[in-house]
Amino acid sequence: QVQLVESGGDSVQAGGSLRLSCAASGLTFSSYCMAWFRQVPGKEREGVAIIYSDRITKYADSVKGRFTISRDNAKRTSDLQMDTLKPEDSAMYYCAAKAGNDCYLVRTEYTYWGQGTQVTVSS
Repeated sequence: QVQLVESGGDSVQAGGSLRLSCAASGLTFSSYCMAWFRQVPGKEREGVAIIYSDRITKYADSVKGRFTISRDNAKRTSDLQMDTLKPEDSAMYYCAAKAGNDCYLVRTEYTYWGQGTQVTVSS
């Protein structure tokens, strides 16, 4: 059974930093695209960052230069380092996994999801 478990969400002031972590089990982690998405109530879930199995990364324009996605295939974890946070970054953040190496920031491409971790950024 595949499980993705996020942690690290918190409330911070604008300009601050947070590091989210996603622990995966039940899958051949190194063969999966890993991604982070976020969602606020009433809006579509949007892609934030993806990382290929070979560690190529892509980011949404809104977070480029501020967020960094990483992965540790041995530990089966993916992290999202978030710096210079803004109030508009406030959302529930989800980790997602997709088999193969065709990675996209498209919600419907992902098979497995975590339960989410809340990030709140106050001004």
